[in-house]
Amino acid sequence: MSRPSEQMEANVKSEALELPGVRVATGGPPSPLRRRIRWGETAIQGFLFVCGAVSILTTVGIVFVLGRESLLFFANPEVHLSEFFGSTTWQPAIGLFGIWPLVTATLITSSIAMLVALPLGLAVAIYLSEYASDKARSVLKPLMEILAGVPTVVYGYFALTFMTPLLRSIFGSDLVQIYNTASAGIVIGILIIPLVSSMAEDALRAVPDSLRQAAYGLGATKLETAVRVVLPAALSGVTAAFIVAISRAVGETMVVAIAAGAGPNFTFNPFNAAETMTGHIVRISGGDLSYDSIDYNSIFAIGLLLFVMTLLLNVVSQWLVGRFREEYE
Repeated sequence: MSRPSEQMEANVKSEALELPGVRVATGGPPSPLRRRIRWGETAIQGFLFVCGAVSILTTVGIVFVLGRESLLFFANPEVHLSEFFGSTTWQPAIGLFGIWPLVTATLITSSIAMLVALPLGLAVAIYLSEYASDKARSVLKPLMEILAGVPTVVYGYFALTFMTPLLRSIFGSDLVQIYNTASAGIVIGILIIPLVSSMAEDALRAVPDSLRQAAYGLGATKLETAVRVVLPAALSGVTAAFIVAISRAVGETMVVAIAAGAGPNFTFNPFNAAETMTGHIVRISGGDLSYDSIDYNSIFAIGLLLFVMTLLLNVVSQWLVGRFREEYE
């Protein structure tokens, strides 16, 4: 006589076998599981791999071209590394290859741009993250994106036709030259405000609301919560935004090519005309010089140095982000 549980199991199996499309294993070794190939997912994975490989190969190709052409420049017997990094006169046509006039002009414009963009961009980010309503944020953030979409050549002529006359009316025409690095730096700062504010606002909004509620529970005001709680918690993201903005300012071309000046000038006066590294590359590569001349080959050495500067900024950014990263669960 069978047990009740065994009889019940047999009844269930017999009923399941009678159902159409239902298959129940009644004994024997289990069938091995086989992996099913999803062709759509495999195609997407392959496409993403190709995109990543193209990006890496493009970067490698840029570095290869810059390095090869720079070696041709430094292989010239007239060029010496000691003069390149130790002299303050850049006139390749007469055999003077001191890079510092171009570097100092680049650093001056970038520093002025940071003085404008970082505090204003961070203030905008704090307002959008902590103070603005959802309706206000939905209106203001697209407006900031429109500002970021304006062509840089328009910013260049804005610096030349508006910012320079404004500076000359404030500080005097004798002090401020028509072409100067101050107006170019200020307008570059205006140009990158949307970049700073957007990235910093994303970092601030990623901070959990529990930290804000805890600060409010301890009696902190909204400003104290934003500055002393939310901002330190989002420090890694804000720092990354700052470094990316600095790299963007260093690599800006059209604004400095139009408004900063068209001749190397070793000066620390922001009201004087001076040519930046990117502005010099634009002027030299405009077609006035013959290909494979020493002047033409010099732009690749300048481009390689500019690449190294931005690479160092990105390395510092990655280190700072890793150093101050906050993880929330």
